[in-house]
Amino acid sequence: MSDHPDRPELDALRADLEFDATLCGRRFAFHTTWGLFSPRAVDAGTRLLLDHVEVRPTDDCLDLGCAYGAIGMTLAALAPEGRTLLVDKDFVALDYARANLERNAIANAEVLLSNGLDAIPPDRRFDVVATNLPAKIGNELTTLFIADSWARLRPGGRLYLVTLSGMRKFVQRVIQEQCGAYEKVKQGRIHTVHRAVRASE
Repeated sequence: MSDHPDRPELDALRADLEFDATLCGRRFAFHTTWGLFSPRAVDAGTRLLLDHVEVRPTDDCLDLGCAYGAIGMTLAALAPEGRTLLVDKDFVALDYARANLERNAIANAEVLLSNGLDAIPPDRRFDVVATNLPAKIGNELTTLFIADSWARLRPGGRLYLVTLSGMRKFVQRVIQEQCGAYEKVKQGRIHTVHRAVRASE
């Protein structure tokens, strides 16, 4: 057996990965690639998060760390009268998220290259911020993501995070410190969904 794949095998690795998924009762077609998070299927944490996100048709939403767009596309579909923004610091992820929006004819969403919320215009506000928070980003960036997301919520806005359940106590503490409000929505063996709701004025 050769130590090096022949060219057809390399071409197969370079080809897009394609799959369909039903999220919140809606069917989506996804193209992804190796190197993006969970490229062969929508991961269990994202599915758990979306099972517990409450979205109104007019909500403006933010998918923080969108990868190829599973959360943001679902939010946009649930809020057809609002606008959804998908952000990521990986330009490859954004290319796939943008193509997936077009592929699924989702016109009320856009993508933006941003390290967290840094590139989002400072006056832009959201009704829903949702993120599948990677453990590998570290405690410091986790704290910044939570604080910056909370600062961008409108009155009555909701911040949703899904994390590994091993992070739940740290995330709860940070949300309580930064937001002054915390609710554990769902705790599973592997993932936990957290929520903070900004008081209405």
